[in-house]
Amino acid sequence: MAAIPTVLQILVAFFGAYMIALWFSMIIWSYYDIRARSQDLYVHIFATALVIVFNVFGLVLYLILRPRETLAEAYERSLEEETLLQEIEERQSCPNCRQRVQSDFMYCPYCQTELKQRCPRCDRLLLLRWDLCPYCGNTSLPHSRTPATHETQPVASIGAPAGVAAFRR
Repeated sequence: MAAIPTVLQILVAFFGAYMIALWFSMIIWSYYDIRARSQDLYVHIFATALVIVFNVFGLVLYLILRPRETLAEAYERSLEEETLLQEIEERQSCPNCRQRVQSDFMYCPYCQTELKQRCPRCDRLLLLRWDLCPYCGNTSLPHSRTPATHETQPVASIGAPAGVAAFRR
């Protein structure tokens, strides 16, 4: 009979130690979790105090109130959004028909508008509005003009490749 109170004391002590360890680990977990989700010191203190004071119920309240995403996830999402915006901005389109064209196209494959010209000295593609070749410094370009908007230019221009006229028909 004397062994029952001793066993009961050991069980209570074990259960108490377990509850204290659980409470302490909830405090540490909530502190590290809020640090990953916010940079505000007051929010760190509030979230940790919530778990310290209210124990498991404080942890439940914290889980309800905490920010949805971590700072790393928010940063990653902003990088993805920025990348998508850059891709949208970098897409080139024909000034005449507004169809998407690739950056190395000389002519629009949809409406045959001239998009670029070749530099006579270095043979690199140049925008029509450029007065100077940025690659070799050539200032004597055959024709420097802006591409037409909302009207089709004829493909047969100075220095047009022979296959372009056949492509147009």
